[in-house]
Amino acid sequence: MDHLYAAKGKKVAHLDLTTGNATRAEIAALIIGPSGNLRAPTVRTGRTVLVGFDEGTYAKIVK
Repeated sequence: MDHLYAAKGKKVAHLDLTTGNATRAEIAALIIGPSGNLRAPTVRTGRTVLVGFDEGTYAKIVK
């Protein structure tokens, strides 16, 4: 995966994973919910993953 978008409420976090700057803990904090499972909805398109729902980001990523 090259890009990770995580929507929580009105905020959308974007990590460019090609740079190698993101830690496993940062990624886990964005994609794992309070139950310990992957947050929903989760969409993968190509090498991009979107976790959570933000209409603008969803429209931009999922074509």
